[in-house]
Amino acid sequence: MTPPLALDIDGTLTTAAHRIDPRVFERLPEWPAPIVIATGKSFPYPIALCHFLGIPERVIAENGGVVCVDDQLSFQGDRTAAETAIQEFTQRGGELGWGGADTTNRWRESEIAASMDADEALLRAVAADFELEVVDTGYAYHLKTPGVEKGEGLVAAAELLGLDPAEFVAIGDSENDVSLFETAGDSYAVANADDRARATAETVLEEAYFDGTLSVLESL
Repeated sequence: MTPPLALDIDGTLTTAAHRIDPRVFERLPEWPAPIVIATGKSFPYPIALCHFLGIPERVIAENGGVVCVDDQLSFQGDRTAAETAIQEFTQRGGELGWGGADTTNRWRESEIAASMDADEALLRAVAADFELEVVDTGYAYHLKTPGVEKGEGLVAAAELLGLDPAEFVAIGDSENDVSLFETAGDSYAVANADDRARATAETVLEEAYFDGTLSVLESL
């Protein structure tokens, strides 16, 4: 029986140049079981990806802060607390690093993300003052409510789909995929994964980026 999938985006469905691998558009639409896109990106990004793939809108966005499955939508996390903390961060000289339009955070519902050029030490210090946490995904620093994780999002998504989270195969590459790996029944870290993801995954792949993900799809 073909298992349902929980798939990260950055580093997992992309190339080394941070572009969606074009093979994604060939392989995912033909997958016969449910696919949940689980990402740290803000809510519109995975929804748009599902739209252009032509697959149902089943997403875990913002590291578990937003779960949307078949038109059922829920939110976790406290964006207001994150915004207040970021005000303090900027008052103390910090910069998010996204420019004036800040399309990274403009549609974000449950957290705030800072670029990898931001002052990490200051951001973590401010987060501690506000009882928030910072997750380094390798692509951004995410300031979020403790306990809001992709793994919890997968539990919620699986329930809405009438499935057990242990039925899912998860593929990812980053610290924010650790809880996803711990929740799914089987898990794979692509070769470009960070140390925490590699240590948690059931299998560390020899191939990187979507090459690694594709190797799992073919083996399944």
